[in-house]
Amino acid sequence: MRPPATPPAEAITTLPADGLPDRAGASAQSRPGHERGARPAPVSSRFLARATLLTAALSMAGALLGLGRDQVLAQLFGAGAESDAFLVAWTVPEMASTLLIEDGMAFVLVPAFSVALARRAGGAGSPDPVRALVAASLPRLCLALAGSAAVLAAGAPLVVSLLAPGLPDPSLAVSCTRLTATCVLSFGLAGYCSAALRAHGDYLAPGGIYIAYNVVIIATMLVLAERWGVRSAALGVAIGGCLMVAVQVPSLWRRIAGRRERPEPGVLSEGDGDGGRAVVVGLVLAVLLFVLCRQSQVLIERYFASGLPAGAISHLNYAQKVAQLPMSLSMMVCVVTFPVVARAIAEGDTRRAGERVERDLLLMACVVLLGAAVVVACAPQLVQLLFQRGAFTAQDTAATAAVMRVYALGLLGQTLVGALVRSYFSTGRTTWFPLGAMGVGALATAGISAWAVDPWGARGIAAANAAGITLTALLLLLGLGSRAVPVRVRPFVAQLNRPVRAAFCATGAGLLCASPFASPAAAVAVCCVSVPAVFLLLAWFLDVAGARTLLLPVTHSVRSSLTRKLRHGR
Repeated sequence: MRPPATPPAEAITTLPADGLPDRAGASAQSRPGHERGARPAPVSSRFLARATLLTAALSMAGALLGLGRDQVLAQLFGAGAESDAFLVAWTVPEMASTLLIEDGMAFVLVPAFSVALARRAGGAGSPDPVRALVAASLPRLCLALAGSAAVLAAGAPLVVSLLAPGLPDPSLAVSCTRLTATCVLSFGLAGYCSAALRAHGDYLAPGGIYIAYNVVIIATMLVLAERWGVRSAALGVAIGGCLMVAVQVPSLWRRIAGRRERPEPGVLSEGDGDGGRAVVVGLVLAVLLFVLCRQSQVLIERYFASGLPAGAISHLNYAQKVAQLPMSLSMMVCVVTFPVVARAIAEGDTRRAGERVERDLLLMACVVLLGAAVVVACAPQLVQLLFQRGAFTAQDTAATAAVMRVYALGLLGQTLVGALVRSYFSTGRTTWFPLGAMGVGALATAGISAWAVDPWGARGIAAANAAGITLTALLLLLGLGSRAVPVRVRPFVAQLNRPVRAAFCATGAGLLCASPFASPAAAVAVCCVSVPAVFLLLAWFLDVAGARTLLLPVTHSVRSSLTRKLRHGR
């Protein structure tokens, strides 16, 4: 295969040290899978960094538009019975996005397409492995998704009664649910396109889908809110899902229907004889059940909150959306590198895959802990700045901020679960351990919610969510071994202790700096400066993620440049 102008993102690279002890490794020629022929040249770390930045930028743009969508929803409908009814229907796209776009479809299809691409690079004969995978999987998937959407729309009354039995008037929630049920088909197709494109190293179109989606929802609410009420938001979900597919189809068509490149001589793949295992029924079932079990935390929240005074579901929703922004940003790291790990596994190079996962886990933990510190430090001012206008009152601000601070305690667990489960499913083998771990966490969430909802209301539900997901993260971390990509747990836990301490101190500094300001904008601005400053200073002092090692070349370069200038001046 001719070397492309830009190296493919599926290749593996060795990045700078991250503070974890180096593995005792062999040369590239002695790694698994190199006996049969040369491997494609490793991609540069610059390309992975550029891909991560592109994905993060597009994702943050989509997240900010999602925040704007919630602001429009809060301004038009406040936090009451009408918004609660829509948010019950919103459970469908919430679950569908995780199941069919972000996690479930990606866990199954990225490894499958990675195997097909490895076979194509190895010179597999006709038919083309990638086209054969699409022909075998896409028609069946479309039929299954269309049937599921139709069943969900027909059973909307039952779904609403199960999700929120305490709603005083469920008819509005039923109408919204029937509109949002269409996203089962559209999100499924969008997730298929996204997984296939990312496996090919294309991150532009998949990264832009939530931008298109949220723009459509906002526009639909603004145009039809007076006539349709909150149903306009549900209609926006239906139209936006279709647009998510439309923005990716041209790129995917060029990748699949384009001219096939010739493989390089001597490049072979361990996947040559096992293309049939690319999509295994057991793996699909394990992934689907895991994602459904993880999303059951949202169902548990809505169930218990439906018995609280009107607005509790909305307070939980707004708090969760803002608090999870740092997690969304941190997850961009493994969105880019998951195809990298899957391709390495497909080529038999588990050592470098393990190193990649270790680096990702520590970097993601640092990002989410820094974001969580900002959220906790200025939660009331942040909610007031974002939502307190129109029908959203000061009481809603206080309730949402209190819930948001509790939610932030579980952000590290949420991030680790999202990252760790990729190491289990990237091997392409069926494993039930993630489902078992998530099941234990969900049971803990339900039990703690039942105990805490009466004395603490929505805050008790948020605390149960944080406790349940943190328990799941601990179980997934302890269960790493032969089931997943090999990760050295003890060195990672020792390193994780450092950013946790830095985040704790940075939160205290943010609280002190934000408290004197009456203006919410000023308080948030000061907090966004002081918290990162303290966190980064402590990260340098504690050498979090090898911060000193990473910055040594920069320091040396600046010092050399200044020395040369001084000598020249003499």
